[in-house]
Amino acid sequence: MLVKFAVIAGSASKDLGKRIARRLKAPYVEAKTRVFPDGESKITFGRIQKNSIILVVQSTYPPVDTNLLQALSIISQARNASSKIYAVIPYMGYARQDRQFLSGEVVTMAIVARMLQTAGAKKIVVVDIHSKIALNHFKIPKENVSAIPELAKYFKKMKLKNALVVSPDMGGALRAKKFAALLNTDFITLKKSRNRKTGKVLIQSSKVDVSGKDLILVDDIISTGDSVIKAAQFLKRQKCKRVFVACTHGLFVDNAEKRIKKAGVARIISTNTIPGNTSKVDVSRVIADSVR
Repeated sequence: MLVKFAVIAGSASKDLGKRIARRLKAPYVEAKTRVFPDGESKITFGRIQKNSIILVVQSTYPPVDTNLLQALSIISQARNASSKIYAVIPYMGYARQDRQFLSGEVVTMAIVARMLQTAGAKKIVVVDIHSKIALNHFKIPKENVSAIPELAKYFKKMKLKNALVVSPDMGGALRAKKFAALLNTDFITLKKSRNRKTGKVLIQSSKVDVSGKDLILVDDIISTGDSVIKAAQFLKRQKCKRVFVACTHGLFVDNAEKRIKKAGVARIISTNTIPGNTSKVDVSRVIADSVR
């Protein structure tokens, strides 16, 4: 039996939504968004083929709450055409608030999961979510697809000589290991600490052997860029050759992209889960493959 898909993308993911639709040979339904002077969004979209599987594609990067509310609104309205709605949230905002770290903190990810389910999502698809624990808050089928193979493919074409993959912290060790295996090279992991109250980052590693090597710093999310900047500065002091940065989600808040390059990074490569200057890697194929 041939599965019929339809794709609707919110304002945060229009290009990615169109790419996914083309790969699935599915109709793309334009969601038109009008933002009023007070910040309210009004969304309208055309007819959708009845009983198709509807993919609502909307990353929830800044403005996070606006993009999240748009996703919820589209999902809710799409229920008029189908009961099979997949929420494709390539970048899932609030995924870092998946548990209580300090007393009194709200676990916002649990609330977001409930809202998406209540709106009508029957499945959730994300890309390289920050923590698998975040997905545990969903009581519907969920899938976390990886952009690492696509990112590695991009760097493979660059044909770097004497390359070494680096994780800026222990939490990203498995990601760096996978990336390095795809490039057929080695990897190292730096030790990092972050003050939970101030957010200040410190590299605790004392010395690493990176002399003369091209380094690829691999991370899932770059927000302020503090971790990557501290890592790049540390690695530069160790006499490495060039430093490249690869990440799935390039938020780059507070002028982060400029600050990262100022720290000595030759090039930053991210995916189109969040559109921007560095979004050179397309994740539409891995998303389309995951829903087929």
